Amino acid sequence: MATRANSVAFPTVISVDPFVPADKQKGLHNRWHPDIPAFVTVKPGETFNVECIDWTGAQIGNNDNSDDIKNVDLTKIHNLTGPIAVEGAEPGDCLVVDILDVRPFPQMPWGYTGIFELENGGGLFAREFNSRACKAIWDLKGVYATSRHIPGVRFAGVSHPGLIGTAPSAELLATWNKREGELIAAHANAVPTVAFPPEPRGAYVGQDIPDAVRAKIAREGARTVPGREHGGNCDIKNLSRGSRCYFPVFVKGAKLSVGDLHFSQGDGEMSFCGAIEMAGIITLSTSIIKGGVEKFALKQPIFLPSPVDPMYSSKLVFEGISVDLHGDGKQYNMDASVAYKQAALNAIAYLMKLGYTREQCYLLLSAAPVESHVGAIVDSPNACVTMGLPLGIFEHDILPKEEGLQKKDFGQCAIRSDGVL
Repeated sequence: MATRANSVAFPTVISVDPFVPADKQKGLHNRWHPDIPAFVTVKPGETFNVECIDWTGAQIGNNDNSDDIKNVDLTKIHNLTGPIAVEGAEPGDCLVVDILDVRPFPQMPWGYTGIFELENGGGLFAREFNSRACKAIWDLKGVYATSRHIPGVRFAGVSHPGLIGTAPSAELLATWNKREGELIAAHANAVPTVAFPPEPRGAYVGQDIPDAVRAKIAREGARTVPGREHGGNCDIKNLSRGSRCYFPVFVKGAKLSVGDLHFSQGDGEMSFCGAIEMAGIITLSTSIIKGGVEKFALKQPIFLPSPVDPMYSSKLVFEGISVDLHGDGKQYNMDASVAYKQAALNAIAYLMKLGYTREQCYLLLSAAPVESHVGAIVDSPNACVTMGLPLGIFEHDILPKEEGLQKKDFGQCAIRSDGVL
């Protein structure tokens, strides 16, 4: 007979409602700042659940147009759950975080991938494609994702937090704002912008704090868009179930925050909103290594990836080099970003021969468990980057054949209601 007395569920330390806007809820915040108080405290070794809203704070709907993507308010992102203090953590320590599970809310078994507007978010090919808003809604069934907006594919997700990290110290926050401010000043007219400066508009802390503290956080708080020394928005797809993270601690209690949960993602998350974004639940456990920053030379986090990975051993691999073969033919010197973009453009051109639209290809390569690797970064002047597209995610044969590729009609992803692409 089952024993109820010794069967204790892991507690949920912060709860959210995935259908309610983030700025109407407690235990959420969308800026990095040391003055944001811990919302809850856990003990080392404790296992606990944390609930997360999607990164936009419930701005995106399950529908068949991309007007919500077009009009998304990026001053309100990313919406993180926390901060969570870990008892005993001090500056200079290493906070060890075990990611034990990541899953969608049972009442919200869907996610989305989006292409953002050139002038509002952009993405890897924002300028090349003059990006206009598009999206794909994905139905999440067990480990699998399918989409009515990208027919003919079905794949197992590698669910993970796109964003997880500790709070910065006041000194580290000032460093971030200084160096990113200098970058913005050097590229004042860049579209899309090269970085996101502090912005009081849209700043949110879901706690009862003094008005002066709230105003200071809004005025100084670092935006959550990039990853930094503390972790943050690194979008590492293999930080899924069974991963372990080693984070430097900069403030008392560490003040861990997490959000931007992804059901699946390819290496690179190229379309900016390039994963299958979802609201969901993450199960964590923490421990502390005293003096870990010095012991491990911990300038940035160290990770042990998940032992759980979809078994897609057969891949069609596209190569890219640091020459703009899809543009003006310019030669670059050992530029891995250019090489990555060329590999992606080669894959997109190939998939379009099968009948997918450019927008569908862009979304698919962002969301599916695509693997990208640096092949060589020593052979001047051409860095080489590869992009591996799993064959098993397709319901039809996509391999090269002597007679060429069979082109089908796969429709189109969800576009703006005015039809602009």
